[in-house]
Amino acid sequence: MTFTNAPVTRLTVLGLVSTSIAASLFDAKHYFYILIDTHIFRYRQFWRLLAYQLCYTNSTEVLFAAISLYNLRSIERMWGSRKYASFLLISSLLTAIFPPLILAIFRPIAPSLFNYMPAGPTPIIFAILAQFHAMVPQMYKYRIATSQAPPTNEQFSGVTLSDKSYQYGIAFHLALLQWPGSVLGAMIGWVVGYSWRAGMLPTSFTTWRLPGWMVGSSSYKRSAEFEGLRRRLEGEAPATAVATGAQSQADGQADRRRTMGQQIMDQFREAL
Repeated sequence: MTFTNAPVTRLTVLGLVSTSIAASLFDAKHYFYILIDTHIFRYRQFWRLLAYQLCYTNSTEVLFAAISLYNLRSIERMWGSRKYASFLLISSLLTAIFPPLILAIFRPIAPSLFNYMPAGPTPIIFAILAQFHAMVPQMYKYRIATSQAPPTNEQFSGVTLSDKSYQYGIAFHLALLQWPGSVLGAMIGWVVGYSWRAGMLPTSFTTWRLPGWMVGSSSYKRSAEFEGLRRRLEGEAPATAVATGAQSQADGQADRRRTMGQQIMDQFREAL
C-alpha cells in the first residue's frame, strides 16, 4: 500500500522527517522542546508552544511516528483530505496549549518531574488514533497463549489481540519514550480526538474547513472537469450516431444488390 488518496498524510510524514533531520543537521534541537520554568515562566518564549510539535529530537521517535502516521492514513481516505487537514490543524492548536498548561499546573507538586515537554507531534498522533479506534473495525482476532498446556476454547490462558493491536502498540511505545511529558501529551491528544468525535468541542471547531485549494480538492475544479467531459461526450454522440446510421444504410444497399443465392451462400460460409 502507498499514499494513494492520502496527500495530506504524505505531506505530514515528509515534513516531519525533513524537519527532524534539519533540526539535527543545523543543531537546532534546543528550539523545539519546552522547559516550563525556563522557557515559559522566566523568558516568556510562548512561540515554543507552536514550535514544539514540528519535529522530534531523536531518530527512534521519528521512526515510530512516521509508521503511525502511515498506518493511520485510512482516516484521511474516509474523511477526505480537506476535513482531515482541518482536523489536524485544530488538533495541533489545542494540543499546543493544553499539555504545557497542565505541566505548569502540576509543576509545584514535583518541579523536576513536571517541567519538561518533549518535542514532537505525539498529541496529534493520538488525536488521530482516537478516530482510528472509533472508525476502523477489527478484521480478525488472534490469541497468544501464555501457558504450555494445549489451549482449548473452554480453558484458555493467554491474550486476545486484533489486527489493530500492533498500531496501538507502536503508538503506546512512542508515548513512553520521554515520559511523563510524552504520556501527558498522548492523553491530551486522545481526549481532543474523542471530544472532536463526540461533539464536545465548540461547533465552530468541528465544522470549520480549510479552503479547498489548499489541499487540491476545490469543488469548482472538479465541476469544470466534469462539465468538460460531459460536453465532449455530447459532441461525440451525434457524430457516432450519424456514422452508425450511414454504415447501416450502406450495408442495406449492398444487401439489396446481392442476389438471393449469394446471400444464402454467405450465410453457409459464416456457419462453416
